[in-house]
Amino acid sequence: MRETEINFKITLDENNLPEKIDWSASEGAEKSSSKAVMIALWDAKENNTLRIDLWTKDMMVDEMKQFYHQCLLSMADTFDRATGETETAKELRGFAQHFAEKLELIARKQP
Repeated sequence: MRETEINFKITLDENNLPEKIDWSASEGAEKSSSKAVMIALWDAKENNTLRIDLWTKDMMVDEMKQFYHQCLLSMADTFDRATGETETAKELRGFAQHFAEKLELIARKQP
């Protein structure tokens, strides 16, 4: 059996707000910085999702909108691969499209 690690180091200000998010992985990724991180863990014992959402003070609102849009698309791709529910994943991608149009991240599709 093999093991691998992903490590996060969060630097907080005096009010415990994230100022810096650094991460590294044992599988070759160099230490890197990020402005935001979303981690979702499945707690099988509680049958519930545990979440950690952090973002730094210097993350702009427009960046957060784009981050959420890309996360929605990634979730649709993962859901499709994990479950084979292609039609449901397609609906989630459609919502991500609507989300991006509503926030003016992308141009509205013409009918």
